[in-house]
Amino acid sequence: MAVIKHPEQRVGIFIDTQNLYHSAKNLYGARVNFGAVVKEALAGRVLIRARAYVVTTETPEEKSFFEALAKVGIEIKTKDLQVFAGGAKKADWDVGMAIDAVALAPKLDTVILATGDGDFVPLVEYLKIKEGCQVEVISFGKSSSLRLKEAADDFIDMSADPKKFLIGSSRSRRS
Repeated sequence: MAVIKHPEQRVGIFIDTQNLYHSAKNLYGARVNFGAVVKEALAGRVLIRARAYVVTTETPEEKSFFEALAKVGIEIKTKDLQVFAGGAKKADWDVGMAIDAVALAPKLDTVILATGDGDFVPLVEYLKIKEGCQVEVISFGKSSSLRLKEAADDFIDMSADPKKFLIGSSRSRRS
């Protein structure tokens, strides 16, 4: 199927913040420029909603990070980090992100998932088949599920030009 991108297309962007954060940190020793991610994914189309799913950790830089997201027009949905008795930690937004994408799908022509997590393959298939949405994925290809890339109508590989999507770097950027 050919990917169609036209200026009147209504787009929703759902950002798996933890997934992109850890990919950028592990691959490039850098942080993600989420404004650049939204701009690239949107490709001149009509933005209906951009949501970032974040886990609150009570760190000092958290407030400025949330402010930076809001400044570029990204809504923030937060969830507290769960710490279990044995010391294990859990922070997962997959279900919440999927529910929001399904709920907003009737108002959208295109759903864009900013994640490389293969757990979203069933969501991609549902949105395409049941909701008739074009589904695109944007993430770092080097750390993205092959099944997710194949399931999507379009895949934007941020690893193809990582400097475009990164802020700072603690080590040389690998190509």
